[in-house]
Amino acid sequence: MELDWLEDFLALVESAHFSRAAEKRNVSQPAFSRRIRMLEAWVGAPLFNRDTHRIVLTVAGEQWRPVAEDVLRRIYLGRERVQEAAGAHSATLKFASTHALSVTFFPQWLQRTEAEQQLGLGVSLATDNMAGCEQKMLQGEAQFLLCHHHPAAPVSFRPNYFVSLDIGHDTLVPVSAPNAAGDGPLYALPGTMAEPLPHLAYSQVSGMGRILSSTLALDGPSTWLTPAFTAHVATVLAMMTRAGRGVSWLPLSLVARDLESGDLVRAGATDWDVPIGIRLYRPRARQSPVAEQFWSIVKAAAERPGGA
Repeated sequence: MELDWLEDFLALVESAHFSRAAEKRNVSQPAFSRRIRMLEAWVGAPLFNRDTHRIVLTVAGEQWRPVAEDVLRRIYLGRERVQEAAGAHSATLKFASTHALSVTFFPQWLQRTEAEQQLGLGVSLATDNMAGCEQKMLQGEAQFLLCHHHPAAPVSFRPNYFVSLDIGHDTLVPVSAPNAAGDGPLYALPGTMAEPLPHLAYSQVSGMGRILSSTLALDGPSTWLTPAFTAHVATVLAMMTRAGRGVSWLPLSLVARDLESGDLVRAGATDWDVPIGIRLYRPRARQSPVAEQFWSIVKAAAERPGGA
């Protein structure tokens, strides 16, 4: 069995489409399909159901997925430890973060953590949508994942392989550009069947999109909202909202200044708000000494009264 086969397998799980997965892996589709068949032959069972429009895992594939994720993660972690032992790799903390939190939360949180313990850390930050961040963690490209969280929309991490800490709070609030008079929203919730509001929505790979779909049932046809624009980045939705293109649910941490200045206004009462947490994930497997030290510091801070 080859390492490439595991990465091919996980790419196909993520995209559920052979041609898109092959493109991501930078190989031709025939070569990619051949490698998947070779992996299935090595495992001894079909891993994907090819009889449906969308490629889905078989029961055997569901059993194999956590094994493939864990093997890849441990291989990359082992390489990092060898490089550290040889002095070829600096003691750098590697984070994956969703776009909004990389702007609104991460810099100040890291600064507070370093200042409290007088740490001087090398830090690498990769930003992506939620699905991309999950893949970076599963494939061992990051030691920590920072994301928004809601119990109704759990991440894809299995608890026997990952642990987490709640380190902050946020709120998704419905916002709109102000109306011409400046005394209210251009688009006010709720809309009606006769006049649904234009909705600036998150794409399916967005963590906040998952949360809203789970809490407000915004993933299907609506009689009071009509899709007007879709993006997986909250900052893009914020720009479109300021331009008067529709109503969107945005993190309060991102739009607090806009609400204060009047560039954005609430599109509805607080009943429409969705409280969310800010969560830090890491693998259960032991990581580099500097990563373990950092986790201990963050964990102690989160467990103090009022720490999260």
